[in-house]
Amino acid sequence: MLTATTSDYVPVTGGKVYYATYGEGAPLVLLHGGLMTIEAFGPVLSGFAASRQVIAVEAQGHGHTGPLDRPMTFDNMAADVAEVIKSLGLEKVDVVGYSMGGTIGLRLALAHPELVNKLVIASAPYAFAGWHDYNQQGMRGLNASQFEMMKPSPLYQLFAAVNPDPEVNFPKLLDQMQYMGKDYDYAADVPNLKVPTQLVYGDWDAVRTSHAARFFELLGGGLQDALWDGSGMNQNRLAILPGVTHYTMMTSPQLVETALAFIDAK
Repeated sequence: MLTATTSDYVPVTGGKVYYATYGEGAPLVLLHGGLMTIEAFGPVLSGFAASRQVIAVEAQGHGHTGPLDRPMTFDNMAADVAEVIKSLGLEKVDVVGYSMGGTIGLRLALAHPELVNKLVIASAPYAFAGWHDYNQQGMRGLNASQFEMMKPSPLYQLFAAVNPDPEVNFPKLLDQMQYMGKDYDYAADVPNLKVPTQLVYGDWDAVRTSHAARFFELLGGGLQDALWDGSGMNQNRLAILPGVTHYTMMTSPQLVETALAFIDAK
């Protein structure tokens, strides 16, 4: 695992959130998925940090950050990321969010477009219904009663390695994550997204392929032919990565290559 250049906490409503920086270059904020930590990104983190200053934020209840005294919502967690960006004195950043982090990135870019240069949403839907039924059932079933069952899992092991009181805080996180199992639908907000956005999914993702296509259409993408000179395209892009699943996306070199090609394009 790549060693952080710096790390710290930023005060937010209800407590404080943890971030760590890696590498040098233009700033890129990296947002992890549900029940994960920064370390879950593995080689993806190293890939981005090879050419960028990566600011990786651990969301409410997760990793070093631990529980906060407030409800866990996408908007609250997006506000936390905005506070981290501002605390570092950064004017604009690129944002890459995976799964839960992708939805946080969406809410961040909608609420604070002045802070976001380009946005990459990986393996995240705009509505709860976009998940496959299997995944919906899993999210709806999250609660503290699953703690003992999850103790042997890599998710808990990563959490326990960095959290000061994992035996208490991981069950709290499981209870708070019940919010992820609630119906939400941001379809009405997506067309208002002004930040150049790339959607990235695996061809065997936990998000329905039809939902990914609809997400792109809500961004104005794929509604017409691009024309010979490409003038029919807008600023948004859709990528489907072959042989990639929801669970391999966060460590896939294809994610780094695809995201940076979009972010670095002039």
